[in-house]
Amino acid sequence: MKRKILCSLLLLIGLFMFTQQGVAQELTVSGTVTDEQNMPLPGASVIIKGTTTGTITDMNGEYSISADPEATLVFSFIGMKTTEIPVDGRTVINLQMEEELATLDELVVIGYGSVKKKDVTTSISTVSTRELEKKPITNVAQAIQGRAAGVSVIKPNGSPDAGMVVRVRGTTSLNGNNDPLYVVDGVPMTDISYLSPNDIESMQILKDASSAAIYGSRAANGVVIITTKSGDSGEAKITFNGHIGITDLTNKIEPLNLEQYRELLSDMELNITLPDNLTDQTDWYDETYQTALTQNYQISASNGDEKMNYYITGGYTREEGIIEVSFFERYNFKANLENEIRPWLNVGANISYSDYTGNGIISGTGANRAGVVLSVINTPPYAPIWDPENPDQYYNNFYGVNITHPVENMSRSEDNESNTQRLLATGHVEIKFAPSLNLKSSITLDRSYNHSVSFLDPVKTSWGRSNYGLGGDTRSLSTVMVYDNVLNYSKSFGNHSFDLMAGSSGTTSEWSQSYQSASHYRDGSIKTLNAANKISPDNGTVASEWTIMSWFGRLAYNFSDKYLLTLNMRADGSSKLHPDHRWGWFPSASAAWRLSSEPFMSGIDWIDDLKIRGGWGQTGNQSGLGDYAYLERYNIIRQNWWEEGNQNATVILRQANLRNTDLTWETTTQTNVGVDFTILRNRLTFNMDWYYKKTTDMLMNVDLPAGSAAANTISRNEGEMKNTGFEFMLNSHNITHPNFRWDTDFNISFNRNELTALELTKVYNYAVTSEFVNEYAVRIEPGRPLGGFYGYISDGVDPETGELMYRDVNKDGIISTTDRTYIGDPNPDFTFGMTNTVSYKGFSLNLLLQGSYGNDIYNASRIETEGMYDGKNQSKEVLDRWRIPGQITDTPKAGFDIKTSSYFVEDGSYLRVKDITLAYEFKKAFLSRLGIARLQPYVTATNLLTLTNYSGMDPEVNQWGNSGAVQGIDWGTYPQTKSFVFGVNVEF
Repeated sequence: MKRKILCSLLLLIGLFMFTQQGVAQELTVSGTVTDEQNMPLPGASVIIKGTTTGTITDMNGEYSISADPEATLVFSFIGMKTTEIPVDGRTVINLQMEEELATLDELVVIGYGSVKKKDVTTSISTVSTRELEKKPITNVAQAIQGRAAGVSVIKPNGSPDAGMVVRVRGTTSLNGNNDPLYVVDGVPMTDISYLSPNDIESMQILKDASSAAIYGSRAANGVVIITTKSGDSGEAKITFNGHIGITDLTNKIEPLNLEQYRELLSDMELNITLPDNLTDQTDWYDETYQTALTQNYQISASNGDEKMNYYITGGYTREEGIIEVSFFERYNFKANLENEIRPWLNVGANISYSDYTGNGIISGTGANRAGVVLSVINTPPYAPIWDPENPDQYYNNFYGVNITHPVENMSRSEDNESNTQRLLATGHVEIKFAPSLNLKSSITLDRSYNHSVSFLDPVKTSWGRSNYGLGGDTRSLSTVMVYDNVLNYSKSFGNHSFDLMAGSSGTTSEWSQSYQSASHYRDGSIKTLNAANKISPDNGTVASEWTIMSWFGRLAYNFSDKYLLTLNMRADGSSKLHPDHRWGWFPSASAAWRLSSEPFMSGIDWIDDLKIRGGWGQTGNQSGLGDYAYLERYNIIRQNWWEEGNQNATVILRQANLRNTDLTWETTTQTNVGVDFTILRNRLTFNMDWYYKKTTDMLMNVDLPAGSAAANTISRNEGEMKNTGFEFMLNSHNITHPNFRWDTDFNISFNRNELTALELTKVYNYAVTSEFVNEYAVRIEPGRPLGGFYGYISDGVDPETGELMYRDVNKDGIISTTDRTYIGDPNPDFTFGMTNTVSYKGFSLNLLLQGSYGNDIYNASRIETEGMYDGKNQSKEVLDRWRIPGQITDTPKAGFDIKTSSYFVEDGSYLRVKDITLAYEFKKAFLSRLGIARLQPYVTATNLLTLTNYSGMDPEVNQWGNSGAVQGIDWGTYPQTKSFVFGVNVEF
């Protein structure tokens, strides 16, 4: 019994001592957190490092937390530098936090690696992604617009499914693709429609050749590097971003009413008689345009620790068009996983899946050829929508005038849509052989399936009735595999620092397509091809493949943070080129001198960083070539097997092109000189760049004179082109008080483009913009910038005759085609953008201004709305038309002699309030009681105001979309929209 009592006492004493020791291991730490003006910071986060245990400061900036005496406290607050302080047995820890300004130690992502911002030797623009979650954008390229010097971004039309046109330092190729290369999480691609802007962590734009040459043959147009979000250590986070808004037409062109239309027909002296009982009964704007709904919802979950992190997200986007049949809809899913299996072994996977569908309208043609936008103005208001005598058919009795109204034109495409399903999956493994030596290998599958369908009702429209209905079904499958191996080695000793990178990349692509069409439908109840009676004999399938193999390397040297040198080399071999010319070599070199680190600058405290940069490099382009460009190819011509004697006939082959075994790379050589200047404790940052960019061996499809060879086209290295320019960026932290902050980012870019040489064919003509005039509007030849408008010079209206007076340029006394000359230039003198962000306590206001100056627009729409050449209705601009001899006016008479002339060329300069966003972030002290980490409602207005002299519906326009040759033409183009969006960001 004594032993039992003794053992029990010893056990109790041991438990007591253990408990006392456990209590002694934790203590209560308290204190006050203030800003640089000693004002309390309520809502600051205090977390024990390596755990999820934490608290926040109260309204007086005070906190209290239980912590181990050896623990480390992590203090964080928006706009302040995150600070770590060891407890060291203390019970009181006060902290005065420092403002977090842009630091030169931030990492900038470059090709196959990253570098500190202060050590950049090339021209790179970083685009802030902080405001993306509050923007109603569907295409990632919209996030760049107005935010990066040297990068022009326009949306050539307002259709929800329209892509963006992105130009980095001008146009470099005439027939090839001029879009930059996009690299998303290390994977190169040309289409980023699948990517949700909410998933983006950072964006960098490699603008000069010395930075982009590491991507060699695909980097002639610059490189946009996108890094998506990943998990962070700490508590697991669930984030919801959602917005819903309305979209509307920004501008209208008013048509004539019935009385004014009658008067116009009388002036035109057309043999058209309208009944007396007609009235204004249809507003075609109301029947065509709508107030559309836009919505986006994105939810994500993320977490991580020292070994593993994850980021999983899914979202839904739908944007209705202001023209009723158009829309864009996307479902997206993404997962990023990283896991450190061993200290020397890291594996990860990035998986994205997206399903997106879109539809547009018919544009770039007249109202009588289904042009929707122009038919809104060209259709007289007396017409009803449906034919009273044929209730299933649209009205088309316009008393002898060839018109189809906009509802019928919309019906032509209402059952069309294009769906894309895209899977992008990357797996990678990183092996650390030593702290300074690692190898990263990855394999990527990029598979895209597209299914496009079309259907034209056999009853409702006149075109459908004449074809007994039409149906189409096109399906394509693209599979791209990318294999990368990258070895990195870094070494520092004394004042010397070396970074070496070497790697290989292989890309294979397989593509196939099937296409079918049919006609002769009984009615429109079944729209699939099985309901058609006549199957087209031209149905079939096609397939192709290509491959690129690449080797690359980089050496970066840093001496004492003063002298920086970067050397790159990439070799690319493409299957599109002849084996004798398959390999292209793309070197680059750049250097920088940091003057601010020199001893003679040591006394100048207000200068934080002053650096001079210079670089040279070459990049390539093969995008203008088909997969078998250097080979002689043939067109396949089918024979009618049902005809007598052809029952067992095979196809006929006809040569399609001439073989060119000399075909080689299109090469762009670029020189860049820049200055980076940061002053006043990083409050003001200035960047300036000058560049000279020359493209040689331009890849072009050249037309040959008929009968001069077995085929009339050949792919050749045909010409040369240059771009020169200046870029300026200014970033200013105007006011940095914790409760009030004002930041300004401004950029302006000047680019001059010139086509310097063409070899075989000296002149190219593009863009016939009216079936009635039937003349090219664009001419391209050496010594001129691309896209120049070509035609007659109009010297106004003759007061005696009412005709436009065309200038006799060659002074031969007659007006003929030899009097045509250049009448406009779509290339701007400069583009600019300015962002102002003002925050006060929980409120923030973000304002983006964006614009262009000095560019011309060829307003071909006015040929249809002011041409007065047939009986179509016109805009109210023609009310000022010439009517009597001696009248002074700028509008010619009805029935005037229309030519492609300067009469239709207008100044396209504009200043636009692109985005205004007002947001409020609730205080964390209030939210913590609700179990919410962050709550931020906001409202955004887009395209709210545009200042311009352009008379069309919108100056940010190009009917030819992404063409390098044709720019700035408005021809019934889908107009831009303004939107008002209400959204919320919530984090749990």
